Amino acid sequence: MDVLFFNKVLITFVNQMDCNMNSRLLRFLSAENISQSQFADTIGVARASISHILSGRNRPGFDFFEKVAACYPNLSLEWLITGKGKMYSHADDEADTAPDRIESPGKTISRIVVFFNDGTFQEYF
Repeated sequence: MDVLFFNKVLITFVNQMDCNMNSRLLRFLSAENISQSQFADTIGVARASISHILSGRNRPGFDFFEKVAACYPNLSLEWLITGKGKMYSHADDEADTAPDRIESPGKTISRIVVFFNDGTFQEYF
């Protein structure tokens, strides 16, 4: 009886973990402004496999995480898998290397264009 109860609790815990990982993966896709199909194409897996992972039908394996890490090195796999820490693991490191101010004597900025990975852009004047 105790073993049966333990198995039921363990299965419930694993299912909740998968669900949370799935929601974190969806949050990442939203933060990157990419679709499930774009994500699948980028990491080199079948589009259906992403759909199956997000629906809970399949669980991601080592190869999946290895491909994600190779294509998105700033994504924290610890956050994706466990929810601990921040979504982006090197966000602070990049902020330290960015210049605080752009200086060019005698010149002023008249326009800034931000390009997004989906091919769209936003202009600021």
